[in-house]
Parts: sequence; C-alpha cells; structure tokens
Amino acid sequence: MTLKMPAWLSAYATRFMPFADAASPDLPLGRLLRLSMFQLVIGMITALLVGTLNRVMIVELHVPAWWVALAVAIPMVFAPLRTLIGYRSDTHPSALGLRRIPYLWTGSLLLFGGLSVMPFALLLLAEAVPETLLLGQLGAGLSFILIGTGLQVTQTAGMALANDVAQEDKRPRVVALLYCMLLLGMIVSSVLFGLFLADFTPLRMIQVIQSSAVLVIVVNLISMWKQESRQAKRGARAPGGFSASWKELIAMPQMRRFLWTVGLGSLAFSMQDIVLEPYGAEILGLDVGNTSSLTAMGAIGSLVAFGLSAKWLASGWHACRLASFGILIGLPAFALVIFAAPTESVAMFRTGVVLIGFGSGLFSVGMLVTAMSFQNARMSGLILGTWGAVQATATGAAMAMGGALRDVVSEMALSGHLGEALNSPITGYSFVYHLEIYLLFVVLIALGPLLKSSSREARTPILKFGLAELPN
Repeated sequence: MTLKMPAWLSAYATRFMPFADAASPDLPLGRLLRLSMFQLVIGMITALLVGTLNRVMIVELHVPAWWVALAVAIPMVFAPLRTLIGYRSDTHPSALGLRRIPYLWTGSLLLFGGLSVMPFALLLLAEAVPETLLLGQLGAGLSFILIGTGLQVTQTAGMALANDVAQEDKRPRVVALLYCMLLLGMIVSSVLFGLFLADFTPLRMIQVIQSSAVLVIVVNLISMWKQESRQAKRGARAPGGFSASWKELIAMPQMRRFLWTVGLGSLAFSMQDIVLEPYGAEILGLDVGNTSSLTAMGAIGSLVAFGLSAKWLASGWHACRLASFGILIGLPAFALVIFAAPTESVAMFRTGVVLIGFGSGLFSVGMLVTAMSFQNARMSGLILGTWGAVQATATGAAMAMGGALRDVVSEMALSGHLGEALNSPITGYSFVYHLEIYLLFVVLIALGPLLKSSSREARTPILKFGLAELPN
C-alpha cells in the first residue's frame, strides 16, 4: 500500500520549502539538491583559504603577510579561465560523450591534490627550519595553484551542468539555489573551522585540511553521480570562435567603463580580505575561533544585501544607484574597522565586518544587473562570464596588494621611518583600510556615466532582480 500526501499538505510543503518550486518532473528536488552540493565544497574551500588559513599562516606560523596574500590570491588569478572552460565544455564533449562531468571530475581531483599537498607544506612552514623553509613555501604555492585551478574548473562545469539539466523556466531558481548553497557552505564551514581550531595546534590544522580533502571527493562524487546523459555529437561552434565573440563584446558601448568599474569596486572591497582576520588577532587579540567567524559574518551581510536588492530594484531603483549605495555603505564600514583599534571595541569591529559584506553585496548586485541590461541576448552568457571573471581577478589582485602593503607599511612604521606617532602595528592595517576608502570614491566617480547612459533601461522590467538572477 502506497501512502499519498494529502493535496493540502503537499501545497503547503511546496509553498514553504525553500526552492521547492525549482524542481520539475525531469529534475526532482532530490536530484537538484544533490547536484547543488558541489557548491557546498566551493564554499568550504573559500572559507578555509580566505578566512582561516591566512590567519593561521600569518599569526601562528609567522609567514610574511605578503607571501600569504600572494598565495591565497592565486585561486582568483585563474578566474579568467572560466570563460574559456565554459566555451570548451559547450563545444567539445569527451570520448565518452560527456561534456560537463569530465571537467567537474578534473576540477575535483585538482582540489583534492592541492589540499593533500598543503598539510606537508604547513609542517615545513611550522618548523621554520632555514633548510626547509623554501621547500615549504614552494609546496604551499603548488597547493594553492592546484586549488585555484580546481575551483574555477569545478565551479564553471558545475554551473553549466545545472543550466543543462534544468528546464528553461526553472533555471533562475536553480541558479538561486546554487548560490545560496555556496553561501551556506561558507557560513557553516567557517563556524566549524572555528570550533575545530579553538585550541590551535599545527597537527589539528593538518587534520582539518586532510578532512576537507576527503570531503571534496565524497561530496562531489555524490553531486555528479548520474547527472549528465551521454551525447554523440559535438556542440556547434560560433563563426570565428572565441576570439571573434570577445572582440564583439569589447566593442559594445560602455562595456570597457563597466568592466573597469567592476574591477575597481572589487579591488576596493577586497584588499582587506587577507588582513581582516590577522587584524582581529594581532590588534584586538581574538583567538582562531573568533576570527574564523568573521567570514561567516561577512557572508551573512552579503546574503541580507541580496534579499533587500530584490525589493529595492523591483520598486524602481536604478541598478547603478544601488551599486552606489553599496559604495556609500562601505565608507562608514571601513571607518568602523579602523576606529575599532583605538577604542578596543570588538563589537565595532564586527559591525564593520557585517557592513562591509552588506555594501559589497549591494555593489555586486548593481553591477550584475547592469551587465544584464546590455541588450545582446546572444552574448548574455559571455557578458555575465566576463563580469564574474573581472570581479574574481580583481579580488585576487586586491588580496595580494593588501598583504604586501600591510607588510611594507608596518615595516616602515615599526622601524621609525614614519615618525613616533605611527610607530605601531596598527599602522599597516590602517593604511590598507584608508586606501580602500579612497578607492571607493574613485568608483563613485566611475559610476556616474553608467548611471546616465543606462537611465532608459532603469525604467524597463529587465532590471528586476532577485537571488534567482545571480550567477556564481
């Protein structure tokens, strides 16, 4: 005898269960949730690299911040590969007739390899023996390169696979689910890393990284299992190939200004990423558990920004005005972080972190909707892919710059070259945050012409936004 759910109960379950409406007969909710699990892995690794690991290497292992910043920024440097990887997976299926799964599996193996190498490199760095220090740094650099490549390949192939298996009218909700799973992975893993590393030892850190490597393979295997059907034919290639499509994209009106604005805004919000947790540890005395939670707090701020953006844009807000509002929120947010040191206020510091995430989320949404307003449906995927690549590349460059500037300025301040008043560890951190404030004013200036040129699109329904429209 088969038990059947009453119609009224089924209706309420569909209404209140998150993303239940994203499912379809060809893509049941169970299969959809299983597919989205690869985003949990991406969120976990992002939290590990950007949040926990850089703090541990700088404070506990005493690795120079510039070197850690450069290493952690490596995964972002490979972001331009996204466009090419997506193009290749569209047009070049494997010998087995699969297009996305081979790339997804290759990315998973790269992630596993990078996380497998990293514990041994950290052991060499923790011992700090001159004979093995260089070997440890090279091993850590290799692991970051493998992880960076794996992140871009896995995420690109996974998003493309989700787009393939979802019905056209369900794709926006599927994309929304994937992005929320990414944020969920970042938030949950940040909290768990903080709990596991509350009593920090190098051995405990190695165990956490090794466990993460195993989770990558297990979770991604579950995610990709029987998700793609075999195909016998290759996809159609556009005339002129990728090069011709790229030239057409760059020739679009205001495209260059738009990409520069995206890059500068991402640079302004991301320079502090690499120094945020060391700031909390060195200046405010927070332990590993408390600093690891900062990544989760920033992600929560961004998630709130995404939700409010849907309401504000639907009520008629201009996309670039929304981005400008995010920039304006960033100004007092960075100021709160700066003044947290002289006031010794942890609450002020955490409030600033949440507001930075909120302002960054508003800016990202505004720039995404502006990208959607470019009237070229045939190139919409390339436009959005380029938007994501520029944003991620600028983020990686910002991390490297933030760490290097902190080291250089701190060295000058502590050696007395900047005067007695600035002879303090806070000077290097403060310089980075002040520079970000100046960059935010530059971004406001760059947004002006975009606001004027797209005023017509602001009055059309295309600029309505919700989580459903946000690609990863």
